[in-house]
Amino acid sequence: MKKPAIFAALFASTLSAPAFAAGDLFIYTWGEYTPPEMVEKFEKTYGVKVHIDTYDSMETMLAKLKSGAGGYDIIVPGHDTMTILIGEKLLEPINVSAMPNYQHVDEMWRDVFWDKGRVYSAPWAWGSTGLAVDRDIVKGDDTSLKILFEPDDAVKGKINMLRDVNDVINMALRYLGKPRCNDNPEDLKAVLDLLSTQKQFVKSYNSETKELLVSGEAAVSMSWNGYAMRARDERPSIEYIYPKEGYTGWMDNVAVPKGAPDLENAKLWINFVMDPENAAMITNYARYANGIKGSEAFVDKALAGAPELSPPENAPAPEFLTACTPAVTKLYDRVWTKLLR
Repeated sequence: MKKPAIFAALFASTLSAPAFAAGDLFIYTWGEYTPPEMVEKFEKTYGVKVHIDTYDSMETMLAKLKSGAGGYDIIVPGHDTMTILIGEKLLEPINVSAMPNYQHVDEMWRDVFWDKGRVYSAPWAWGSTGLAVDRDIVKGDDTSLKILFEPDDAVKGKINMLRDVNDVINMALRYLGKPRCNDNPEDLKAVLDLLSTQKQFVKSYNSETKELLVSGEAAVSMSWNGYAMRARDERPSIEYIYPKEGYTGWMDNVAVPKGAPDLENAKLWINFVMDPENAAMITNYARYANGIKGSEAFVDKALAGAPELSPPENAPAPEFLTACTPAVTKLYDRVWTKLLR
């Protein structure tokens, strides 16, 4: 089938000027994750108006897509969610590895277990899920999850947990020394007991962690490393911790949901974010590594030695988890529902 002229022009090897598109691009992603300057650059380059809606968890995004709610051209799923989306045929196979800017993708992020050969997605950002603590309140250099689950009096009532069932349960399982993707009833009872006991000391279950840390409402929070760095920019006493019991590593990916209204503009966006200069905007704004070779030349120099991007030598290696089975997911949902009711 003959490709539309716009997209054919984009992929022509003799391309000498940016292709000009038109219309709209609807993105569904995390809050405070898309650099405004990158959006502006894309809009000026292609004449496309970008619209962004946000979600607060992967579960929210998945539920919306599974319900049949459409209207989005771009989503930004985590690597474990990618396996679910591909398995349930909720993504468009757009052959990302054939796009011109795929040449810039770092080799370690090419043949990934969640998208072999990069048929469906491109890297957006990657990082870790650890703890952010206010060292004006949490004294010492302890890196144990005990700070979170057996808090000192100064921390009680000032704890924030992510509003993410998998991240919360995985952190509890690590503290208890139990395996992830766990369907053992006794282990999950122990998780619920731990989280229920902790709940009296929890101020909020909120994935927008930066504001809580900066305002001082939270002295300890589960946090993604980029949010922790942005909080430290405004409140220097914030420290990001890589828990000694272990922590989750993750990669968010940019993909196209099945039935996207404007598939061609979605492809333009995905090729666009693999350009090193554009990928650097993601790192500079969201404070996460991006997986694109050559982007370091455009990344703010102040980020080079940031502890949030460079784990200490004694920190455990990040654990990149696969999606759990549907049966385990149901068990986790039961734990989560009981916890929050």
